[in-house]
Amino acid sequence: MSEARAYTPRGRTVREGMPRPQRPADEPRPRRTPAGSGSASRGDRPALRVLDGGRQDERRGSGRGRGTGARERDRDDARDTVPAPRRKAARNTAAARSRPAPIRKPRHPRRPPKLGDPGRRLRVASLLAMVMLATVGVRLVVLQFGDTPEWARKGLNDRLQVVTLPAARGAIYDQNGAVLAHSVEARYIAVDPEVVKDANQTASLLAPILGLSKSELLDRMQKRIRPDGRPSRFEWLARAVSTSDAKKVEALELPEIVIGRDEKREWPGRDLAANLIGFTGNEMNGLEGIEARYDELLRGVNGERRFEVGKYVDGTDLAKEIPGGYSQQTPAKDGSSLTLTIDRDMQYEAQRIIGEQMAKVDASIGAAVVLDARTGEVYAQVSYPTYDPVEFAKADPEDRQDVASAVVVDPGSVHKALIYGAALEEGVITPDTILQVGPTIRKGGVTFRDTHPHPEGTRITMAGALAYSSNVAAIQVADQLGPEKVVEYQKRFGLGQSVNEGVAGEASGKVLEAGEWSGSGYGSVPIGHSVDATLLQMAAAYGAIANDGVYVQPHLIKDTIAPDGTVTPNTDVKTHQVISAKSARELRTLLESVMVIPDGSGKDARVNGYRVAGKTGTSSRLAEGAYLPGEVASFIGMAPAENPRFVVAVFAHTPKGGGGAVAGPAFKEIMGFALRHFKVPPSSTEPPEFKVFP
Repeated sequence: MSEARAYTPRGRTVREGMPRPQRPADEPRPRRTPAGSGSASRGDRPALRVLDGGRQDERRGSGRGRGTGARERDRDDARDTVPAPRRKAARNTAAARSRPAPIRKPRHPRRPPKLGDPGRRLRVASLLAMVMLATVGVRLVVLQFGDTPEWARKGLNDRLQVVTLPAARGAIYDQNGAVLAHSVEARYIAVDPEVVKDANQTASLLAPILGLSKSELLDRMQKRIRPDGRPSRFEWLARAVSTSDAKKVEALELPEIVIGRDEKREWPGRDLAANLIGFTGNEMNGLEGIEARYDELLRGVNGERRFEVGKYVDGTDLAKEIPGGYSQQTPAKDGSSLTLTIDRDMQYEAQRIIGEQMAKVDASIGAAVVLDARTGEVYAQVSYPTYDPVEFAKADPEDRQDVASAVVVDPGSVHKALIYGAALEEGVITPDTILQVGPTIRKGGVTFRDTHPHPEGTRITMAGALAYSSNVAAIQVADQLGPEKVVEYQKRFGLGQSVNEGVAGEASGKVLEAGEWSGSGYGSVPIGHSVDATLLQMAAAYGAIANDGVYVQPHLIKDTIAPDGTVTPNTDVKTHQVISAKSARELRTLLESVMVIPDGSGKDARVNGYRVAGKTGTSSRLAEGAYLPGEVASFIGMAPAENPRFVVAVFAHTPKGGGGAVAGPAFKEIMGFALRHFKVPPSSTEPPEFKVFP
């Protein structure tokens, strides 16, 4: 069957049914042999071969076996049967066959396309993916740790609203827990200038409620640019507004007005101890007095709340907190409170007495100190004039100073007690020493006189010398001590250095060193001139005499109270021995003579029922290195003299007047109230009898 040709259902051979191979485009198409031509390879079709049963092949084969002549006859026969045009074509074909075929260059066969390498494609794709992932990773790192967080913060800052959470300022109490100064809840009133539509109308509505002028409110409502270039969205209008006034503002329903929690400092006693306590500013920061000295302790640390808000856009108020947005809160740390050694009732009474007495003597300034002789606690410290801290701006700055600790004066004759104490301690004198005095004494070309002059050569006791405040006797005692010892004991008694009581603005005074004394200094220093001291310093010196020769630092702070209620007592109180207890007792007895001797200088300072020891003084006031007109009258004493509990010091700068007449009556009233208020029993013994002239 290899040579057989089978029919297909449509009469075609199997070979014909197969797709024809595509001929290359540059290969010349074969010419068809005309029908009836003798060429079997060109004229025969497969179908005809099948139909004639292969006879054509047989004939082709038989023709090959015949001779040349027979083949020529066949051609002649065929020529006779072919029309003329065909014969011509046949001749041309025959001629073409007889010509040799042109020699063609062998064509190189086309190479098949090279197939791709899957492994190589996978490696390249993996490399590209890794590069892309690395780039994304690097970018993420840059976004996370590079400049992008800063950009994000800047964007967040544009949307942040910061609200201060004020820390409650600590209170100030007296020694019994009575409030001297404290903070109460209040409100602040502020404005958002970017929201203001009618500033004139808003100012007109707020002015009568806030107590501010309309022009001032208009100025605060002006639009402003902050240092960072953004418009201001918050400007203060009023601070420490009462809650009742804040409700009136809130009722106006002004969209541009901001109301928030604030603090208001109150002083229930108003001018009670105002010169001592001081006051605060709008930011609840201490400006003067104890409020300033202990500002860091009292103020605490404000907290704050930061949160995202929208904006005010096209008349729509979106400046509200964004739910779920950024929010952070730092809680406030409240300040600690202070308990003072001041007794409110004692302070009030002393302040009342000084005010009345200073008005009687036409004093420009005055002061009083009530000191616990054993502990150094200051129970009252009064200044004249005083002021109302609620309206501190209306007071003259000089009227706001604490006179007792800030004003420097020549102590005058109250300084003589220190000279006699040093002389007793050094053994220069005894309580029974007799001096010979005259009406005057001359030192460095300057004559010093006694206010109670005695003839030259008058013999006088130590008690008499103190009772009559003899300048001549005091200078003679100081001569026996020598300037070095005088200066030494001045410093021991606390002169020339700040007491460090606890109030701001305390003066230190000055003591002349022995080498700085001029010729007249040998006369002026012993009697309390050429010495700069405050009333508080002199009260502390007398406190050492009252406390058996032990100096105890005067102080105002009793303890501190932390926000959680923890109480810490003040233990930083310095003490030192100045003179012996024996010398202190002898000096106290001598000082009683000032009160006991009928015409002594302290007769106006006597307190009924109590033995009192003290000394009067008359001196001058220093200001900017120069003495001011007028006199400084003073009295410092202790009671009960046999076992002192309190030291009271009083002084006043008046046009004219001695210490006994001006300061004595005020001392008497203040000391009498202190002894009764603290229930000190009256003296059970009578004071000794003193002789002035032996």
